[in-house]
Amino acid sequence: MNVRKNDKIKQKLSVLPNSPGVYQFFNSADKIIYIGKAKDLKRRVSSYFLSRANESLKLHAMVAKIADIKHIVVATESDAFFLENILIKKYQPRYNILLKDDKTYPWICIKNESFPRVLVVRRTPKDGSKYFGPYSSAGTIRFFLDLIKRLYFLRTCKLFLSQSAIDRGKYKPCLEYHIGNCKAPCIGKQTEPEYNLQIEQVASILKGDIQEVMQYVKTEMKRAASEYRFEDAQLLKEKFHKLATYQSKSIIVSSVIQTVDVITVLIDENMALANFMRIVKGAIIQSQTLELTLGVEDTKESILSYVIVEMLNRLGELSSEIIVPFLPEQEIPNHTFTIPQRGDKLKLMDLSLRNLKTYQFEQLKQMKIVDPEKYSNRILLKLQNELKMDVLPRHIECFDNSNIQGTNAVASCVVFKNGRPSKKDYRKYNIKTVVGADDYASMREVVRRRYSRLIEEQAELPDLIITDGGQGQMETVRKVVEDELNLKIPIAGLAKDKKHRTNELLFGFPPQVIGIKPTEPHFKLLATIQDEVHRFAIEFHRNKRSKAMINSQLSEIKGIGEKTQQKLLLKFKTITKIKQATISELSEIIGEKLAKTVLDYFASGKSEK
Repeated sequence: MNVRKNDKIKQKLSVLPNSPGVYQFFNSADKIIYIGKAKDLKRRVSSYFLSRANESLKLHAMVAKIADIKHIVVATESDAFFLENILIKKYQPRYNILLKDDKTYPWICIKNESFPRVLVVRRTPKDGSKYFGPYSSAGTIRFFLDLIKRLYFLRTCKLFLSQSAIDRGKYKPCLEYHIGNCKAPCIGKQTEPEYNLQIEQVASILKGDIQEVMQYVKTEMKRAASEYRFEDAQLLKEKFHKLATYQSKSIIVSSVIQTVDVITVLIDENMALANFMRIVKGAIIQSQTLELTLGVEDTKESILSYVIVEMLNRLGELSSEIIVPFLPEQEIPNHTFTIPQRGDKLKLMDLSLRNLKTYQFEQLKQMKIVDPEKYSNRILLKLQNELKMDVLPRHIECFDNSNIQGTNAVASCVVFKNGRPSKKDYRKYNIKTVVGADDYASMREVVRRRYSRLIEEQAELPDLIITDGGQGQMETVRKVVEDELNLKIPIAGLAKDKKHRTNELLFGFPPQVIGIKPTEPHFKLLATIQDEVHRFAIEFHRNKRSKAMINSQLSEIKGIGEKTQQKLLLKFKTITKIKQATISELSEIIGEKLAKTVLDYFASGKSEK
């Protein structure tokens, strides 16, 4: 693998999501050579590029040919399993030869015959039978068959049950009848209409239409209870709860949706992302994301129209029904647009939007690696737009106070430039004019000192000030910045929830909550600034408190002045090391007389009181 290709693969791996999905490996000719599924895309795909002594020659050869990686995010591992099969059958990659057999997935069949049986099959011939599936999990098949067996009395024998043969008494009931699993239609103990009513309900369950079935079970349960058949009522109650907890359908497989296309759009600053998904016979067979640069007058409706025309040009045709989040600017002849409100179509649209957001997140992560400056500018531009600021907030400052019951009160200011900490501009402040624990008064002093100094030095002022607190702290800062110093600097506040987690951004006067999710990159930047100023203030306060404690102990020793204390601390650093020093070691620093005074003091135990 050459250096350029290796770097490209590393970038692709670094931005893969930890989500279920399907991945595709391409060779240098841009041809798919392998399609796989994953519960965790990042972990699974990365594993191919780890050195393994026992890997097969075929796997080694395949990995050596990988030139590009693409993926599709889905909702569950089961969805990934099924989508993998769909794509393998469509593209037939060289290294998936063992997975092309139709026997990969089982179906549930309601046989086209008198008194139909319910079977598991691997083939779906056009014989008039009803087929449901395919199912990616043998466990799912077993669940359905067990559920059906417990709810209904269906035959499992292979007899040809013609009515004439039943009337002639040709058959005898088998063990299934005697143990209560079958009602013996073979000897006329169950009529065909009664049997077919059960089959209709089985079909409803397999299609996911279980409300009618649940109502039937509930009615039967009440009837059994009213007739004092309490064991039957309890059994029906258990069946009802099983139906109630049953999750009927997958997003990937749908017995309702046959052939549709899904197109969604996500506008992101000066660009837009669009996702196209094609569903054929209820399964996703294609997913594609487009990245578009916006023009001056583009709207979401015009962007959607452009994407529809672009996909028409690329594919030659689109499905007659297209699922969209909103109507396009222009009508497209011979196509109907659906804005779903509920059901499987809404799930498909949500899945398409999820792919867009995943793609957007991957692009940001990749940009952060490849072009950190562009990444920072994009985050700051998002913040500027959210706060409706006139300038890009390249220079952000944040303040925090720290004290314990009003003692050793300090404050700190951290500075971020272009989205990164500028530690040479960090400042520490000892509170001089405030007595006791008064955070507002301390904040006033520090902000006044900070910006009076910058004005005096004609230094650069910040584009945005962040306060570690809510409306009270914001108003305190505003009074100093605007009313006293006549500066026009935007002020924002970060508020915490009951669990002390930063969850709200406040801005403006009076302060209003800005609706940014804590997971958004620009909110995370502000939270990082808040964490940094808090860390810096705590560290400063801890150091000051520690130094004060040391100085207070040495100052208790008669004859030991400030200069002597400084000499001792410069040499030994801590009280513990001073206590452990010999008289000769101390004498070298402060002379024999003072050394003896120090050792006598610690030996007397006065320092422990």
